[in-house]
Amino acid sequence: MSHTAARTLDVGDDDFAFEDSTAEPTLYEVSGERPHDGADTVLDDTVAPPHGGPPPYVSPSSASTFRSCQRRWEFRYIDRLPDPAGEAALAGTFAHLVLELLLQRPSEERTVSVARDIASAEWPNMSEDPDFVALGLDDEAQRRFRWLAWTAIEGLWALEQPETVDVVATERAIDTMLGNVPFRGIVDRLEREDGLIVSDYKSGRAPSARFREGRLEQVLLYAAAIEADTGERPTHARLLYLGQETIDVEVTPDRLESAIGALDDTWNTMEQVVGAGVFEATPGPLCGWCPYADRCPEGLDELARRHSSGRIRASAPSLRFLHAAPA
Repeated sequence: MSHTAARTLDVGDDDFAFEDSTAEPTLYEVSGERPHDGADTVLDDTVAPPHGGPPPYVSPSSASTFRSCQRRWEFRYIDRLPDPAGEAALAGTFAHLVLELLLQRPSEERTVSVARDIASAEWPNMSEDPDFVALGLDDEAQRRFRWLAWTAIEGLWALEQPETVDVVATERAIDTMLGNVPFRGIVDRLEREDGLIVSDYKSGRAPSARFREGRLEQVLLYAAAIEADTGERPTHARLLYLGQETIDVEVTPDRLESAIGALDDTWNTMEQVVGAGVFEATPGPLCGWCPYADRCPEGLDELARRHSSGRIRASAPSLRFLHAAPA
């Protein structure tokens, strides 16, 4: 596909065209954006944390948040404060929705044209979503949003021919025990290809080699949960970095043991931290994308240092807290 060809996506009554840039566009240019994790998009109020105890379940993103910053995890999963999605996260969620609906179609209907029709049909719902409205995007910014989402959707064809995928399930909810840990998640896609395969779409930048093992933990946990739930162990787990590459790993007992062991360690630490009532902050670059930075003195100090030294992007949303802070 030429990187200079103009393309048009019909979104309701608002057709728009864009010129591809010479660089591959990706949604999660900044790692502070929340990843797609359906298990945590809306927290289940029927299973609120018991008084003085940890949440009743762990998802891949909640475990990742805890490891990254216990303070942020406390605000989200103990205090259950809102975590509004940013532009990139919402665009990724929209792309996931379109691909979910596409892969539910008969194989002969899994075409770019049908994906475009699905995107057009689903756009009105996204445009009225409270999180999207809260972004306050002007017309040009909305065009960019749709461009980002469509780039991710269309990127599936750079990785595979969807009509050849033997789909077993899409958006498969999991609620099971992994070792001693109550685990929840939503698997983007289960398919068969000489065995059961767990696949997860990613609309962000593919990791370098040294970070791949950590990224694969999520799909290995999904594979372990599918085995716990169905009795069948998947043979492979895949991360589909839309428009970029597929990262595939064989599901082996050693890999499952390692992933479950890391999750169990995180769960044990969660219990200890909640019991002590002390949630350490981990100041760093991600403070610029933390919705709770205004509640965290260490986070505000980190923002101020990075801002004064020019070591944070001007687009970092949490910078608004510096402007709002009293002199």
